[in-house]
Amino acid sequence: MSAAPLFLVLPIALILVVVAIAAAAMALRGYRGNLVRSGRLGVHTPAAMASDEAFGVANKVAAPVSAGAAVIAGVLAVLVVVLPVAAATTVVIGLVGIAGSLALLVAAGVLGDRAARQVPVPASRPGSGAAGACSGCACGGGGCAGISRTDPAAAGSA
Repeated sequence: MSAAPLFLVLPIALILVVVAIAAAAMALRGYRGNLVRSGRLGVHTPAAMASDEAFGVANKVAAPVSAGAAVIAGVLAVLVVVLPVAAATTVVIGLVGIAGSLALLVAAGVLGDRAARQVPVPASRPGSGAAGACSGCACGGGGCAGISRTDPAAAGSA
């Protein structure tokens, strides 16, 4: 049992457990593809929110790093409670665990954002003309559904 006072150990351990549970839920649901864009968990950068596919890819890429953050926070929560160390050492262990876990979650978000930027996003349909399509390219009633935002040169030659 920790030599630090209980009023110091419990809040630190509780914060670490909450971070561990949230990071584990994000990792597991992100890997499975169960996260929703309207939820609080997951990578919510503009690139990841551009489409359902980009959101799924971003969170699948972020899942292993999020799992690492969960493991670190969980292990350090246990260590804060069971290690017989002084109060100052308990605080340092807790702060390093919180900072390290949050840094890994930020890194997971950055990796997820980079992956989401590689996913092509369908272009929005231009304003409808009299025939229900744009008036500039003679693509007919089918519109510009096959055009992606990643290749604007191809969009002009269609």
